Amino acid sequence: MTRTLVIIGAGFSGTLLALHVLRRAPAQTQVVLIERSRRFGHGLAYGSGNPNHLLNVPVARMSAFHDKPNDFLDWLHAHPAWGNSTPQCFVSRQAFGTYVRDLLKAELRRPNNASRLILVRGEVQSVQASGGVLSVRLDRARTVNADMAVLATGNFPPEPPRVADPSFYDGPLYRPDPWAPGVVEGLDPATPVLLIGSGLTAIDTVISLLDLGHIGPITALSRRGLLPLVHAEGSHRSWTGRAAFPSDAIALLQFMRRAAREAAGRGEAWQSVVDSLRPFTQDIWQSMPLRDRAAFLRHLRPWWDIHRHRMAPSVARRIAAAQADQQLRVRAGRIQSYHQVAPDRVEVHFRRRHRDGGAIDSLIAGHVINCSGPTSDYARTDDPLLRSILDNEMARPDVLRLGLDVTGTCALREASGAISRQLFAVGPITKAMFWEMTAVPDLRRQCEALATHLAGLLGGLPPRAAPEVPVVTLVDDTAVVK
Repeated sequence: MTRTLVIIGAGFSGTLLALHVLRRAPAQTQVVLIERSRRFGHGLAYGSGNPNHLLNVPVARMSAFHDKPNDFLDWLHAHPAWGNSTPQCFVSRQAFGTYVRDLLKAELRRPNNASRLILVRGEVQSVQASGGVLSVRLDRARTVNADMAVLATGNFPPEPPRVADPSFYDGPLYRPDPWAPGVVEGLDPATPVLLIGSGLTAIDTVISLLDLGHIGPITALSRRGLLPLVHAEGSHRSWTGRAAFPSDAIALLQFMRRAAREAAGRGEAWQSVVDSLRPFTQDIWQSMPLRDRAAFLRHLRPWWDIHRHRMAPSVARRIAAAQADQQLRVRAGRIQSYHQVAPDRVEVHFRRRHRDGGAIDSLIAGHVINCSGPTSDYARTDDPLLRSILDNEMARPDVLRLGLDVTGTCALREASGAISRQLFAVGPITKAMFWEMTAVPDLRRQCEALATHLAGLLGGLPPRAAPEVPVVTLVDDTAVVK
């Protein structure tokens, strides 16, 4: 007899939550971790095989455990093949994905965990509740019954820009998912490439193209034409300010600008001012009136993103070199239409920003890759799992269309506003409540808090018969059914 928690998604958030629940929950708790791909523990963010796709956070802040802050650094030292690592260096995402996978494998090897942690490979298609039991239905007519379930589905591919004739998106020159395997492989190295977006995903795509020897022009087109800024090199002085943070959006903007100027005058990096906000970001976000949050998203979000989500210095140098060579060009504007002028060429029309004249301009591309950021308006989702939960009124989108509406303890709010006692969410899907929910330090904090909350809830439930599910073992990077 046992209590069963199902975690849907085994990327970083889902895997880390499973590890923390096993640390905290009663011994009779069984955690079923479901992943639709063959790679448990990586997810899209850390599944890249390109060693030049670097983390955007230094090693010192990437431990999976708050009480073991050097865990990732120690792992790197124990695996010297990943290079000579220091606390302030930026290592590959592939290295971090391997670290997470090793944590999962180590947990499976612990005594008694062979029956407590069950890995299932499959795609969850729906979740239904009946008689206090959740029926988690997978492909191939499989069902896992659970007491509680957590959505850890991560990010979804970006939406294409809206245009009058979207038929181009069905053609071979458009790549809808920048993280799909082989998205930049096999391209003519001289072909002009258009990247929709100019954030960190676009930066990774530029790096992939350069690594493959691409010599053709690359254009990154976004509404404001802003590139991410750069992390300060090496160690730097922390910001010494102690003034209280305003929770009004405009007042906070003015505060941060003033603090950055004062920090520069004392020889402190502006990056330290932004980083000082991190422990308070969720409090500030949740204190803002709804109108301020909406105004922030409309007017300030792009500038927050480039200051908060920065490039590693070595990556920034390669991007700057590509710009200096005029291979990479960053443009500001909104795509209006596509006109295919040859089997391997499309003319893309876009409207410049108002400050740049607002005129219609155009460019020629051989391939268009959507790097505009993940879809977050789940009211329009076609994902089977989310669609079933929304249609069954077991969840609702948040009013700002950032994800699903959840409470401070990550419980889903049903369509009526009622708080679920069985369905929870973790990771980017909870952005509406927590705002900053993409970087490892934020996700780790959330997973630890949710694991403690779930352990308490599970401990108060009566045990049930353990579900019968096909067990999966990890062999190298892939999941294999025993």
